[in-house]
Amino acid sequence: MSVFKAYDIRGVYGSGLDDELAYKVGYFLPQLLNSDHVLIGRDARESSPSLFENMCKGVMDAGCDVWDIGVCTTPTVYYAGPKLDAKASLMITASHNPKEYNGFKISREDAKPVGQDTGLKDLEKLCEGEVKVADQRGKVIKHDIRAGYIDFVNRWKTDLSGLKIVFDPSNGMEGVYLEDLFNECGADVTYINLEVDCTFPNHEANPLVLENVVQLQDKVKELGADVGVMFDGDADRVAFVDEKGQYIFPDIALGLMAQSQLEIDKATVIYDVRTSKAVIEEIEKHGGTPEMCKVGHVFAKALLRERNGILGGELAGHYYFRDNNYCDSGIIGAFVVLGMIAKSERPLSAMIADIQKYAYSGEINFKAENKDELMTIVRSKFDGGEFNDLDGIRVDYEDWWYNIRKSNTEPYLRLVIEANNQAILDEKVSAVSELIQSNIK
Repeated sequence: MSVFKAYDIRGVYGSGLDDELAYKVGYFLPQLLNSDHVLIGRDARESSPSLFENMCKGVMDAGCDVWDIGVCTTPTVYYAGPKLDAKASLMITASHNPKEYNGFKISREDAKPVGQDTGLKDLEKLCEGEVKVADQRGKVIKHDIRAGYIDFVNRWKTDLSGLKIVFDPSNGMEGVYLEDLFNECGADVTYINLEVDCTFPNHEANPLVLENVVQLQDKVKELGADVGVMFDGDADRVAFVDEKGQYIFPDIALGLMAQSQLEIDKATVIYDVRTSKAVIEEIEKHGGTPEMCKVGHVFAKALLRERNGILGGELAGHYYFRDNNYCDSGIIGAFVVLGMIAKSERPLSAMIADIQKYAYSGEINFKAENKDELMTIVRSKFDGGEFNDLDGIRVDYEDWWYNIRKSNTEPYLRLVIEANNQAILDEKVSAVSELIQSNIK
């Protein structure tokens, strides 16, 4: 299977994703994006230094310069690219994947993402070609953008006095910035898994897997905190736990953020096909225009930019902001939610209860080779509702809906179901899951 995916380049280091590919990507990326430089940031995975070194060789052998912004989060690259007027930017990271993975997230000018249909297919073909070292090689130019980035994200910070917060950056990249951002914020702050260690010794850096959130939930309850905040490995995603230690589904958190952002501008809010009806209703209630989007940051950013929307969000915990170059940022999402909690006289659980009106399954994953066949089987059995094929299959009935889609990054079929009450949800989850399981090949 190719390491060139729908949204990025990603795989197990040494198995398709290796130093040779890093060199080739570095060499051919300037040609693809018509640039004489490549801005590069990187995470702290064990393979990242070698990948960075070889990518730099490739860029320089193409006669172009490397703009090195060092070890950082993915949102730092989304800030630095437009700030430095880079035509080509790249983050070396495998995001939430386990330690043996690595990858490359690529952007063109204005932090516009490069996906499968906007350049990655072409780059994959280019990487099959021969290299000719330029007569005049490029050089590495270091850019220290840390202070500028911190000032930039601090624009979203409000008075957090009186809050008790627990942060879990998952030993990932947000640990590079958290203390600088929050040590003088007025809140009582506790950090767990703060040390940057991308072997992820305490739990995997994926806040969608609930077992990874248990440590944060326990610490919130132990300390009597108002909120727990968890970031994924490269910090472009964020998830929240309320004061009772209850996990908040990321789409419901989007509904909460919409309340705040729509006070700024009654604009479009982007949501993905797996999002609760309650969130759509919340956006409309606060004067916004909800618009459905395909899953994936490439699609969300493009649609948000096209609509000049104020906010976007995905079930995976990505939140996109107009004033962040239409890009996702875990830390900005955290600032928005924390500011809302600090201003409210009610606990986070009550704020969420106002939004979360329906029974929701979360994302259920099935490992299968015959994903297309399974989707056809499910649709033939569960049909008759309002049909949408924007991304996989979504069918809405009067009292429940489901979405089933193929993962673009992993060998899974993903199912989400929502219903008017728990009894209906349990019935439908059981029926659809059994149908899928009995037909997996």
